[in-house]
Amino acid sequence: MARRFSAPYQSEPVSGLASWARNLAVFSVIAVVVSIIIVRFGFLEMKPALATFFGALACAGLSILVGFAAFAAIWQNGSRGMSRILLAFLIDAVVLAYPAYLGLQYRRLPPIHDITTDPIDPPKFEALARLRTGEGTNTAVYAGLYSAEQQRLYYPDIETVELDVSAQRAFDITLGLVNKRKWLVIDERAPLAPRRLGRIEAVARTPIMGFREDVSIRVTADGDGSRVDIRSASRYFESDLGSNAARISRLIDDINTAADDTNLKPVKKPVVPVKPSPKVVKK
Repeated sequence: MARRFSAPYQSEPVSGLASWARNLAVFSVIAVVVSIIIVRFGFLEMKPALATFFGALACAGLSILVGFAAFAAIWQNGSRGMSRILLAFLIDAVVLAYPAYLGLQYRRLPPIHDITTDPIDPPKFEALARLRTGEGTNTAVYAGLYSAEQQRLYYPDIETVELDVSAQRAFDITLGLVNKRKWLVIDERAPLAPRRLGRIEAVARTPIMGFREDVSIRVTADGDGSRVDIRSASRYFESDLGSNAARISRLIDDINTAADDTNLKPVKKPVVPVKPSPKVVKK
């Protein structure tokens, strides 16, 4: 006889597996949020923080498995709890969506973490070098020939910015864009005579986890114009999943746009006062 899903169904107990699936999903969200807070505010070293994050992903995966087991149990004995299973699956999908996207990026992009517009003579990390000496951090020395070759293949648009404005103006534009992005400026030196070379060193953060990525910008005079070279490198991990190249590309576009706006801005001419015509007195 088929089970009647009416009043007798409503009196069936809630599946314990369904409750476990929901509880694991909620716990995974809490663990993800805690891991993000730990990384952003530096409460723990990188390894324990990442262990917390991957533990949260494992809970989400376990929640999915328990949810399928709960679904099978409900199908067999008619107990309640389907809404809890669906809620658990929804939460698990939200938790696992972005890590799944990053996994695809890891397979698609090269395992490099140091991107620059000038691989031959990249901007140096000077003030930032002191921040890259801890355990597990990448060296301040440029990654080298392999990284340059991979960058050329995957990010061919990363090139030196050549501007028709003075080095000082290029420096001011770039520094303004860095401050607008709320990067933490560690050092700034305007392109003063006689060297006419400016530097900006700053720390950027990835959008969600807030991993630190170091940026060094060099502004040099080039005749009546200027050149801007940018280097962005992850402080941790061997692969940046494309974040540094994306950061440099966006900054290049904004620098070019701001410089073009400067060149197109009309020059205000001094207003010459108009002398009133002399009055003719009729006699």
